[in-house]
Amino acid sequence: MANVSYMTKEGLKKLRKELDHLMTVERPRISNEIGEAIEKGDISENAEYDAAKDAQGMLEAKISIVQGQIANARIIDESKIDTFTVQILNKVKIKNCKNNAIMEYTLVSETEANLKEAKIAVSTPIAKGLLGKKVGDKVDIKVPSGVIPFEIIEISI
Repeated sequence: MANVSYMTKEGLKKLRKELDHLMTVERPRISNEIGEAIEKGDISENAEYDAAKDAQGMLEAKISIVQGQIANARIIDESKIDTFTVQILNKVKIKNCKNNAIMEYTLVSETEANLKEAKIAVSTPIAKGLLGKKVGDKVDIKVPSGVIPFEIIEISI
């Protein structure tokens, strides 16, 4: 069974735009590179041809992945999201109980995750530890550097 990925309309739109770019810009560009390499003669010892074929293989794999993500995407009805417990698309303010650092993350799908924008995937250890918890709950979350105790300060949309 395929992995269903829950995302926003914007996230799906971004994936479709990426797929369109890969298929209408990148695919023809690589085809042209292969054609130019073939025109240069013997392809059995042609490094440019080999590189272009490798790039084509990687591009086709990327296209296949993005097509799969789009096929398995399910749009989240943002009007049905509440802030009683932590769930996908919630913004969660947490406090690291070891050093009292306050952090705020939005829990999103894997395809929408972007740490620079404080968006973490629901599949990350921190997000998994927070899902289903309420304001005031304390959770011990296992991360690569060990176990960190967090307290949930606020849940918002």
